[in-house]
Amino acid sequence: MPDLSTLALFAVACLALTATPGPDMLLIASRSASQRRVAGFATLAGIQAGTYCHALAAALGLSQLFLIVPVAYDIVRYAGAAYLLWLAWKTFRSNGTVLAPTAGLRHHPIGVMFRQGLFTNLLNPKMALFVLALFPQFVQPEAGSVALQIMVLATVLNAIGLVVNGVVILTASRLGRLFAGQGRWRRLPQMVLATVFAGLAVRLAFDTRR
Repeated sequence: MPDLSTLALFAVACLALTATPGPDMLLIASRSASQRRVAGFATLAGIQAGTYCHALAAALGLSQLFLIVPVAYDIVRYAGAAYLLWLAWKTFRSNGTVLAPTAGLRHHPIGVMFRQGLFTNLLNPKMALFVLALFPQFVQPEAGSVALQIMVLATVLNAIGLVVNGVVILTASRLGRLFAGQGRWRRLPQMVLATVFAGLAVRLAFDTRR
């Protein structure tokens, strides 16, 4: 197990990273605004499950595949972009009532939200490279199992992410309720969510590993 000073330093790094607005926070916020906090927490749970998967892959050395075989990185990147574009299209084509607080949850079960968050995270190869680059800096081989240490670090990252993004979810959900009662603005959160999906797809498709 990493010592307390190492965990504390890692926690500070995680706090700085999770508090900085990025694609995950944007997705969680827009999902919460359009389909309320339950959907936001379900999406966050999927993203955090994906983080554990990337951490496990790093522990097993699978993440290095993206460095050794560039085409593997590109395959996952384009698959992720295509998936996000599909989500953007589905969201855009949905009618406004589907995204109402109650109807939205019936038509979009929690499991669907979780899977979308999970696949969005898993199909982002930059997340794999991020874990591969950051986590080893805080691993102490002499402190025991490296794989166990990596999973502990992933747990710390997810715990801090839960707190930071939990605030984002609650705030975005409240704003979404305000827009939901404003006639012509009812579809705004839905359009924002579709735009976020499309923007993430473009970012992923044209981004590089640098």
